[in-house]
Amino acid sequence: MRRERISHDDFLRLLLQSERDIQRYILSIVPQMADAQEIFQETAVALWKEIDQYDPSLPFAPWACRFAANKAKEFLRKHHRWHGYLDEQVATQLLARREQRKQDFDRRLSPLRDCLDELTGWKRTVIHDYYFSRRSIEEISRLRGRSAESLYKTLQRTRTVLMDCVNAKLASGEYAS
Repeated sequence: MRRERISHDDFLRLLLQSERDIQRYILSIVPQMADAQEIFQETAVALWKEIDQYDPSLPFAPWACRFAANKAKEFLRKHHRWHGYLDEQVATQLLARREQRKQDFDRRLSPLRDCLDELTGWKRTVIHDYYFSRRSIEEISRLRGRSAESLYKTLQRTRTVLMDCVNAKLASGEYAS
């Protein structure tokens, strides 16, 4: 059965709403940001070409992530530096695991936002530079005049602080599950 093609505007809206989920999924397969961006672009093109196969009654992101998984597999096959890094079964398992954990991820978002708002000073700067401005450790190191080693330590400590904060907020019952 052929579905009516969604409009260009609706497609862009869905893609932009799901962009972070798709990129996070790709980054779980290919850890290099430049590679992940290339795969995301290829995924967006493939999604547009196959948009008439999309069922608007279903969530867009899981459908798009299946395309991303295929594009990531193609990328890994073509680029020998990644050869053998991820096999097809593992990529499929990652997608299935991600879907199983999505509800838990969603539940943790509100407390995480609040915990991020509570960060101050250097920890807040490093988190913002790395995750929100998407700067590399090397770039932050040059920009902020800190060693890469100290930045890695700050990131690890701050991730632990954020995880403890989120867990404490969830345990307090402050956030409905």
